[in-house]
Amino acid sequence: MFDRKTGEPVWPIEERPVEQGAVPREWYSPTQPFPTRPPPVERQGFLADYVIDFTPELKAEALALISKYKLGPLYTPPIVCGQDGKDGLLFIPNGPNWPGGSYDPDTGMLYVYSHTLVRVLSMVNDPKRSDMAYISAGAASEDGGGGGLSVRGLPIVKPPWGRITAVDLNKGEIAWQIAHGETPDAVKNHPALKGLTIARTGRPGGAGGSSGGIGTLVTKTLVISGEGGTVAMPDGQRGAMLRAYDKRTGAELGAVAMPGAQTGSPMTYMWGGKQYIVVATSASTRPGELVAYKLP
Repeated sequence: MFDRKTGEPVWPIEERPVEQGAVPREWYSPTQPFPTRPPPVERQGFLADYVIDFTPELKAEALALISKYKLGPLYTPPIVCGQDGKDGLLFIPNGPNWPGGSYDPDTGMLYVYSHTLVRVLSMVNDPKRSDMAYISAGAASEDGGGGGLSVRGLPIVKPPWGRITAVDLNKGEIAWQIAHGETPDAVKNHPALKGLTIARTGRPGGAGGSSGGIGTLVTKTLVISGEGGTVAMPDGQRGAMLRAYDKRTGAELGAVAMPGAQTGSPMTYMWGGKQYIVVATSASTRPGELVAYKLP
């Protein structure tokens, strides 16, 4: 947060000492900037506390899997593959993405969608690929669908995997945070979770669970956003929901079905005394399209 007239931070940004890396010929800053407010809207770095804990067995398998990687908080530096017997650095690289957030000028609240992705960064010397001294060996990623790093096909990090956060920019505090997006079918129907009550997990944004992210729309009373992936609907078709939340509390107030996942930010306008909401959607079985909804 910066003063837009002067560029000065609204709240202090502290330079704090951080771990120094060991990649040969690399230079590391001894400090990095840490905003003091508002708090992060997404997990950062990767800590052992982040792994799934649906059952003790799944948690134990997840902890065994991450033992092959270097862990640490934000600004933990990447490593050369094999350093200290580790395959690479495990970290969560981002939360919000290009759609950004929605700002409410009446209340000073910012509403932002974020999602949890996991990456492995491993530096290697590979003259066949590059004349640079070290390059990335290639990132492994995972999403709510269970790709990449996973435990029995389940994401290695605990949910929520997609969320909407309301940030009070007057105080620099998080007002509320909710899981956004239906639990993926692969999680709902997973045999290891049979008999368990799993709260809505949210899901990564972007059609098909890609890393693109999705946006929010704020009105006088609501925060509106569609889901970033598709699930099996009651009629047997694949689809997603466009959800409306109370912008004061985050309580869900209504939802309508969409033929595909949201792929950008919703838009709204008035015409002929009626309010319309337009959403860009797509799915693996449907072309991209704009879908308009008319409010009563």
